[in-house]
Amino acid sequence: MKRFVEGVDRDQATLFPESLEDWVGEDNAVRVIEAFVDALVT
Repeated sequence: MKRFVEGVDRDQATLFPESLEDWVGEDNAVRVIEAFVDALVT
């Protein structure tokens, strides 16, 4: 029986992108909603 827990390899690439910006295309409708909300906040 092992005494230590083996962790995930540090050199393993992630499955998901670093940010949501990488998932949403430039022509996606959510960009309109984002612009609208930004206009309300400013």
